[in-house]
Amino acid sequence: MDSLKFFHGYGKVGDHLEDQSSVPASPKRNTLVAAVSVLAILFLTLTIGVTLGALMHSSDSGPPESRSAPSAVNTDIASSIRTVCNVTHFPASCCSSISSLTASLQNPNDPESILKLSLRVSHDELSNLSSSLRSLASTSNALALSDCKDQIDDALSRLNDSVLAMDVAPGDKALTDAKINDIQTWISAALTDQETCLDGLEETESAELGEVKGKMQRSREYTSNSLAIAANIRILLQRFNVRLH
Repeated sequence: MDSLKFFHGYGKVGDHLEDQSSVPASPKRNTLVAAVSVLAILFLTLTIGVTLGALMHSSDSGPPESRSAPSAVNTDIASSIRTVCNVTHFPASCCSSISSLTASLQNPNDPESILKLSLRVSHDELSNLSSSLRSLASTSNALALSDCKDQIDDALSRLNDSVLAMDVAPGDKALTDAKINDIQTWISAALTDQETCLDGLEETESAELGEVKGKMQRSREYTSNSLAIAANIRILLQRFNVRLH
C-alpha cells in the first residue's frame, strides 16, 4: 500500500511540473540540450583563443620601441646625455654634438664615457678651426692670424692631452682625482688660448676678426662643455651610482 501511495504521490508531482511547462521533457530533448551546451562551450573557447592570438600578434607587430631592447637602450643613452649636458652652459650644443657619436659610446650609464666623447668633439672642432686659420694666414694680417693659429694649435695640444689621458682599454676606468684635476687644467688652458687668439685679432683691428670669431663659436662652446662636465664629474658619477677609481 505504501508503494502505491508513493507512486500516486509522484504522479501528482509530475502533473504539477507539466503545468509549469508547456513542453514535455523527454530523453531526446535532454540529449539535444546537452549537445548544444557542449558545442556552445567549444565555440566560446575557440573564440577566446582566436582573440588572444590576434592580440598577441598585434603586440608583436607594434612599434619597435615598445618591444625591443635596443630601443630601450637608445632611450637610456639620450637620457644619460641630457643629464650630463645639463651641467654645461650650452646644453643644446652639448647634446647634439655628442649624440652623433653614440655608436662609440662604451657605457651610456657612465659619465666618464660621455666626457670622453665631449673631449673628442672639442678636439675635432678645434682641429677644423686650425685648418681654417691656415688658409686665412695668407691675407694682409698674416702676422696676427699666425699668432692666433699658434694659440689654437696650443689649445689643440691641451685637448689632445686630455683625450689621451682618458684613452684606456674598454671596460677600464680612466679617471682618478689627480687625472680629473689635470684634465680640468688642460681644458681651461685650451679655452684661454682661444680667448687670447681673439684678443690679439681685436688689438690689431684685424678685418678677419668677425670671420674667425664666427668659426670659433662652436669650438668655444664645445670646449666650455667639456670643462663643465670635467668640473662636475664627481657629482655626475654619484648621480649615476658609479664609483671613482
